[in-house]
Amino acid sequence: MGTTISRSTDLSDNEYCAKFVNKDPLSINDPFWNRFLSFNMNYPITRDDQIVLDSKIEPLCQQLLLHNQISKNFGSLLQIFIDRSAELLGATTSDAVLFNWQLYNSLFVIRCILKFLTEISTEEQLLEHTNFNATGALLETFIGSLFSIVVDLPVQDNTFLIHLEAVTCLLILLSVQFHSGQHSDNSIVFNIIMKGQHIRYAPVFVKSLLNNFISQKPLVTSFGNDEPGHSIVVGIASELWSLLTFSKKSDHKEFTENSEFQQTPLATQSILLMLVLVHNWTTLNNPYRSSLFSCLNQDNNPPFPNQEHAIFKIDFDALYLVFCKKDNIDMPLLLLYLLLHRNPTFKTYLLQRLDLQDLIVPILKTLYNAPNSHSHHIYMSIIILLILSEDDTFNKVIHVTKLKNITWYSERQLTEISLGGLLILVIIRTIQYNMLKMRDKYLHTNCLAALANMSSQFRDLHPYVSQRLVSLFGTLAKKYNKICTELKSGHDPSSETRITVDRESELEQDLNVLEEVLRMILEIINSVLTSQLTHNPNLIYTLLYNRHVFEAFKDTVVFQDIIHNIEIVVKYFSDVLTSKNQLQELDAYQVLQVIQQGGKYWPKDKLTRLPDLKFKYVEEEQPEEFFIPYVWDLVNQHSVLNWNMNSALKVVVC
Repeated sequence: MGTTISRSTDLSDNEYCAKFVNKDPLSINDPFWNRFLSFNMNYPITRDDQIVLDSKIEPLCQQLLLHNQISKNFGSLLQIFIDRSAELLGATTSDAVLFNWQLYNSLFVIRCILKFLTEISTEEQLLEHTNFNATGALLETFIGSLFSIVVDLPVQDNTFLIHLEAVTCLLILLSVQFHSGQHSDNSIVFNIIMKGQHIRYAPVFVKSLLNNFISQKPLVTSFGNDEPGHSIVVGIASELWSLLTFSKKSDHKEFTENSEFQQTPLATQSILLMLVLVHNWTTLNNPYRSSLFSCLNQDNNPPFPNQEHAIFKIDFDALYLVFCKKDNIDMPLLLLYLLLHRNPTFKTYLLQRLDLQDLIVPILKTLYNAPNSHSHHIYMSIIILLILSEDDTFNKVIHVTKLKNITWYSERQLTEISLGGLLILVIIRTIQYNMLKMRDKYLHTNCLAALANMSSQFRDLHPYVSQRLVSLFGTLAKKYNKICTELKSGHDPSSETRITVDRESELEQDLNVLEEVLRMILEIINSVLTSQLTHNPNLIYTLLYNRHVFEAFKDTVVFQDIIHNIEIVVKYFSDVLTSKNQLQELDAYQVLQVIQQGGKYWPKDKLTRLPDLKFKYVEEEQPEEFFIPYVWDLVNQHSVLNWNMNSALKVVVC
């Protein structure tokens, strides 16, 4: 699809490639390596690019697989990379373009081989090909070199691709879980990465990955030249073992429009690697997970508690701004969830922001477009709102934050509305969508919990928001009554419409769910009336107009106590309006004026006080069952590594 190959396309004919994959061993001091690693190519930034690359190198990888146990040439290449990376890290400058170029090429070849091996081999076979022994020396040293690059090597134009390949190699090594389906506790690769000598770098490693994500640095496609694929050393051009040139026009189109990886590959790979690391070993000692949850803000003004004891500090301001731009995308949203849920300092910082609308509105837009979003993305969006709704200050601030011209909300033109009002509208719409399409109890429970947490702070609700809240109850009430009628008819011996046992069981389950939802909606309305009655004339107006919807349930035992409170409010304001109507005919504006005036004399003790609505998000006992498959799905979706899904087993979490 828009991809073209030029020049040395048949890699199997290349003498250097053929020599590398042959059974003859090559010493790490052989001059061969300098020529073998002197190639230049466009970096594969699209899935199509990766498919083309895989197809070209597969015959060579098959030959290497056949001969490497004898030649050990792959192990030699790993050792060459380890030695050269140590030289680079020990140098006083990282500006040696030719040296960096060959170091990157060695790492790119290693990446290609590792990807092939993880797809077609077991983890044990992979380890054999990396010259793994009882101590794991070579593989652990290689992983340590990758860590050192991420931690110690500055990210510059001449080192960007080295960083990108280092992070990508670690992702590929960890993908043994994705391909095998085994629990990470049983993986030797995971054990090395989670318990190896390099874990002393875990805090600064996580910091480096976060900084890569924050920087959002665009792709640097070559060394020392702005033209991708252009040889930096003319004299070496004739000795290139491969020159793959992907269509620049096609690349540019996809680079600018289609993928986070194509725009900011290092940021994308870094956040993916971090998500894989922190979502495994959650019940064990995971140094990366604890580091992420303990990081603090580099800005000490004002200081947060225990800031002086931080494992590491990052720029929360810069991170927040990236979240605002990217939180409609799965990966940043998942990272935001982790920090809000498990890093109290970041949560405190975020709730003090005065521009929360920049973070919340993109999340609401994602929920609004739920039919076009992955279900996991919807869940994470709702959970983030639920976590934020646990804070009363947040619940107050969103109703004084005004928004104008929300053009993506198509049901109604919203020229001006509060952030809180928009949030209520979108959650109501999500509940309705879920009840109609997804029918997921977990989702609507979290939606209602978020609304319930916010309800005591609902203020100055927009007329349309009030209508939608009451109509949500009315719509579900009709469905509830319909099910009750069908069940009653099915039990009537004289009825011609008898129902089956399976149908009866399904209806009773639906009835129980609807009963819980209706009860919660009534509790939310009651919470508003109890706490903020005088500040919500539009809601009272809507209740007066729709009083018949609630009257139908006043004799239903499960709803009686709340309906009684609503009836008290409706009767009080009906009496106030009746007395005014005797003097003059009132229009809608005058009715609102009367409601506002009557609210001043509302006796606050007239309503029966019900327990406060407060819900707190609690993660499931085994969150890995949800998160690990989700994270690997994100890796396969966004990294463009284009893994062979036929070889990948379902990730199993024990």
